[in-house]
Amino acid sequence: MAMGIAIGSDQGAAGEYNGRMTLFVVLSCMMAAMGGVIFGYDIGISGGVTSMEPFLKKFFREVYTKMKEDTKISNYCKFESQLLTSFTSSLYVAGLIASFFASSVTKAFGRKPSILVGGAAFLAGAALGGAALNVYMLIFGRVLLGVGVGFANQSVPLYLSEMAPPRYRGAINNGFQFSVGIGALSANLINYGTQKIKGGWGWRISLAMAAVPASILTLGALFLPETPNSLIQQNTDPQTAKSMLQRIRGTQDVQAELDDLIKASEISKTIEHPFKKIIQKKYRPQLVMAIAIPFFQQVTGINVIAFYAPVVFRTMGIGESASLMSSVVTGVVGTGSTFISMLIVDKLGRRVLLLVGGIQMLVSQVMIGVVLASQLGDHGGVSEGYAVLVLVLICVYVVGFGWSWGPLGWLIPSEIFPLEIRSAGQSINVAVNFFFTFVVAQTFLAMLCHFKSGIFFFFGGWVAVMTVFVYLFLPETKNVPMEQMDRVWREHWFWKRIVGEENDASKMEE
Repeated sequence: MAMGIAIGSDQGAAGEYNGRMTLFVVLSCMMAAMGGVIFGYDIGISGGVTSMEPFLKKFFREVYTKMKEDTKISNYCKFESQLLTSFTSSLYVAGLIASFFASSVTKAFGRKPSILVGGAAFLAGAALGGAALNVYMLIFGRVLLGVGVGFANQSVPLYLSEMAPPRYRGAINNGFQFSVGIGALSANLINYGTQKIKGGWGWRISLAMAAVPASILTLGALFLPETPNSLIQQNTDPQTAKSMLQRIRGTQDVQAELDDLIKASEISKTIEHPFKKIIQKKYRPQLVMAIAIPFFQQVTGINVIAFYAPVVFRTMGIGESASLMSSVVTGVVGTGSTFISMLIVDKLGRRVLLLVGGIQMLVSQVMIGVVLASQLGDHGGVSEGYAVLVLVLICVYVVGFGWSWGPLGWLIPSEIFPLEIRSAGQSINVAVNFFFTFVVAQTFLAMLCHFKSGIFFFFGGWVAVMTVFVYLFLPETKNVPMEQMDRVWREHWFWKRIVGEENDASKMEE
């Protein structure tokens, strides 16, 4: 987190709440954001080890044989294997299922216990993966990692959004994606180093090192404070929640915010089935965004780069070591652009970053597709100059994602739900995210084999669609307190027709 975003009042543009960014909030959110590090580490590590020859030779010999010995197979088809993609995607099936259990835990017991469960499950998965003797042991370890990521991704973005003052909510929540970038970059660096270990067991270190951030998250979660929203939701003495709110806001005058939290909690307690409640018409905008945003985040094609960047570079004929170093480069620029997003998201707003990032990703993907279509055939490689050009274009694409759909894909869903459906909404967001992550991860290598360079045009088309969607249907949410977020839908040109009709009907019934 950026310590320099420090001082100021939340009155004015952010609403009537008092308070400032406190060191207590910054430190708490830094610890919670370790949930992003474990997610990012796994993304980076799985893409790297699946390009390591000793790893492929031990667990996926069919792929190893195609890569080393089959001279007739197309460049684009060397890595096609449903078993290999199952290694990557099994985590996301487990995460999808776990996110729904995490919703109940997060609502009933609080954000902190859910973060703790996530860290512990990920720690167990890291140990199992590092010690794997066969592919079944390897994939079971991935399932445990998935449970950890499912719980962490459900609870951490909520925790960050609820702890942050409204004026700085974007910066604090974007710290989750920044942490994902740090985790992925760390994994890429470790892969680059372990690939050079003689004896071919470096991949074990890569997989087992996931235990480091998982241990930090698990131990750190024991000392995390619970959010005021969660304390009130759990029927805790309002004075306890008030004391916590005063501590995290750095002021004694928090009554206005506390009143809104209590009011939201009272509404929340009248709802027994939040998943049934969320399909009601008055929550239609939030439900659409909970499905559309994570879907669009995945069909940007980012996981083509995140999971399989080394595979893509090896497809172009680049060596193992150079492929892993290329992933390090993309990791550095992605993390840097997410940090920039943290600094500007609360000034420029969500919509501007999504629109600019979408155009940037579209242009770079089309150019990558053109270069590969013209230069990379079914056999042979590309020249060094074109390989560098593709790397530069991928970096431009990653920068665009890093300051737009990467962090904002987690920020926006975590801030738009009213308290009574917040846990359910975040679970839907995580589940949709994991489902389409699984679909992309499971199908990409087959799509690469059949679409060849056209794969980049395919994802580019989706980027065009989602950019238009943002322009037409996503209202600006910067500086709006979470408990007053319903007003952005009532003022939007399209959504006011739906939620406005619902409000009118409610008034007539009263």
